[in-house]
Amino acid sequence: MPEQNKLPTLVMKFGGTSVGTAEAMSQAVQIVQNSRQDWPRLIVVTSALSGVTNLLLDSAHQSARGQVHQLYEAENRLRITHDAIADRLIQDLARSVQVKQEIGHLIAEFSNLCRAMAVLGEATPRALDAVASLGERMSVRLLSAALEATGVPAQSVEATQLIVTDRAFQNAHPDLKATQERTRRVLEPILAQGRVPVVTGFLGATPDGVTTTLGRGGSDYSAGILGAVLPADEVWIWTDVDGVMSADPRAVPNAATIPELTYREIAELAYYGAKVLHPKTIRPVIDAGVGLRICNTFNPQHPGTRLVADSAERSRGEIKAVTAIRNQRLITIEGRGMLGVPGVAARAFGAVASTGTSVPLITQASSEQSICFAVPASSNGEVIQALEAAFAIELAQHDIDRIWATEDVTILTVVGAGMIRTPGIAGRVFSALGQRNVNVIAIAQGSSEVSISLVVDASDADLALGALHELIVTTNTGGAQ
Repeated sequence: MPEQNKLPTLVMKFGGTSVGTAEAMSQAVQIVQNSRQDWPRLIVVTSALSGVTNLLLDSAHQSARGQVHQLYEAENRLRITHDAIADRLIQDLARSVQVKQEIGHLIAEFSNLCRAMAVLGEATPRALDAVASLGERMSVRLLSAALEATGVPAQSVEATQLIVTDRAFQNAHPDLKATQERTRRVLEPILAQGRVPVVTGFLGATPDGVTTTLGRGGSDYSAGILGAVLPADEVWIWTDVDGVMSADPRAVPNAATIPELTYREIAELAYYGAKVLHPKTIRPVIDAGVGLRICNTFNPQHPGTRLVADSAERSRGEIKAVTAIRNQRLITIEGRGMLGVPGVAARAFGAVASTGTSVPLITQASSEQSICFAVPASSNGEVIQALEAAFAIELAQHDIDRIWATEDVTILTVVGAGMIRTPGIAGRVFSALGQRNVNVIAIAQGSSEVSISLVVDASDADLALGALHELIVTTNTGGAQ
């Protein structure tokens, strides 16, 4: 390995709110400036400006329905938003004009793609990825120019040159071996010159160069991938909160930052609704042994949350956090004729998978007379229809009595490494809910010893969150016995 690779290397990613206004991007620039003192090799990954990706995709879908009248307004909003930041942060007139022109060309590309969709009457996944990529392609030009305006030598890089993926448009999977070769070939010369590569998050490309995206929120994933393949010493995710919170502060006002989480804990939290970190980010970072930290762009002095490797001493049975997945429905398949019949679960989840629906929670009675699982409320009707088709014969013969769904429910998940191995934790959880008269509809407990999930009526969700958060505080301070 070249000698320069032994220098400390940091990948930092800025989310949409961290670059969404001139003030926010100025703060991000200051963070990069300060970090260069300790990190001679620094790579910046950026999201699109806040709200831009939604605007791009909404316009694409409307265009595919023939509604092109809104394109002028969308183009204007994109131009005004990006130009305002350029005017504030790029003092050199020639450089400012150049950046605006480059962004203007990308806006024109957006308009052309949308008009093509209107003619065809459809928005294919490949076309949607081409549109969605434009937000990052605009922001990377702004941020690199803003850095250079403050004396930080920077160079914008499109991740289509770095991250090689399959052709699963809108949710592509990276080829890490090919990505490593390309990333080192492109980024190492830039880093050797003392420059800061500013890379588009969220994007990749097929081996033949067709633009793909890594799924919504995929800029975190981009940072994790780049950190793993370089490899970096650490990856810092800059967002708009002080790290990972013990609960959603909008529902639990006294929620606090968790100073340290294991990788398994953050994986559970990310899966069960904590939106601070993209769930896929964690895997490449763990595999490469790279440190991971979540920080607040608007409060950079705060230490945030550091993610650490799993270990016995970090599995003391503490409850760390409680999360909520709202707007869910519980679907139940039940019937005495299911008893001992192999393949019922496989057929059920095959039917669910055929609708493209994700199942966040499953529970099955030991009597094998019912299977219960959660799906998003928006998918409820489609899933029920698919299940009724899959089990039409069993329903006709009354081997399955009925397939039905609840009204809206919320999945609450209590997370903490080793807590299930600790006597009394589950009892405290259910006692806390019982004291608030919250009825638990279903329970799922994994063998990972990291989480307990339970389902409550949507109307009880905030009350239950508050009760469980109080338990977190008292359990971790020794107040609960």
